[in-house]
Amino acid sequence: MVYLFLGQDSPAKDIQLKKIRQEFLARGTEQFNTDTLYSKELNLKGLQEKLLCLPANNAKRIVVIKSAENLKEELRQFILGFVKKPYKEIVLVLDIGDYQKRDGFVNQVQRHAKVFRFKEAIRVDAFTLSRWIALKKADYALKVLNQLLKEGERPERILGGLRYAWEKESASPLETKKRLKLLLNCDIEIKTGRLKPAFALEKLVISLCGFTGGKPFG
Repeated sequence: MVYLFLGQDSPAKDIQLKKIRQEFLARGTEQFNTDTLYSKELNLKGLQEKLLCLPANNAKRIVVIKSAENLKEELRQFILGFVKKPYKEIVLVLDIGDYQKRDGFVNQVQRHAKVFRFKEAIRVDAFTLSRWIALKKADYALKVLNQLLKEGERPERILGGLRYAWEKESASPLETKKRLKLLLNCDIEIKTGRLKPAFALEKLVISLCGFTGGKPFG
């Protein structure tokens, strides 16, 4: 049996995984018959060993692979073979969060798995941030900024992305000059250590939205 989780709603995934455990594992055997593997740390030998382990006092074992979209190519090929002829003792759960709809691996696995779709997080980038700034919506712009930082986006890439987004807009030369001055000041504050990157970027966003000390900038 193979299950495919698609999406990024972790709490909902946890609930569904609990239901799968209750369906296939006798009470008290969950600890011995569940393996949770992480794609970035996984190699082919390690996966094969887990799939060959026999259940303990139970008919089935559950193997969960987290962030399966990051699996190495040799692991993907092995799994594509496995899902076509899964071992009867193994329940394989592939947990995929961020994926492209044209991903051949995902599309092939879907043909042989029971699929559960979960809510996907809204994808954000510097263009999303720029749009909220242009609308002078500081609260939404700050939410986008915080999501970018939480996802590990580097401050210099955020600044570069904003500048690139502005180049695609038809703002007036005066407006562009003001934006670039604020961006340059932010870059200096980060590089000199005057402000922590998150604080410097938040200050930039608020200024760009038109509020510096409660007054429109410029």
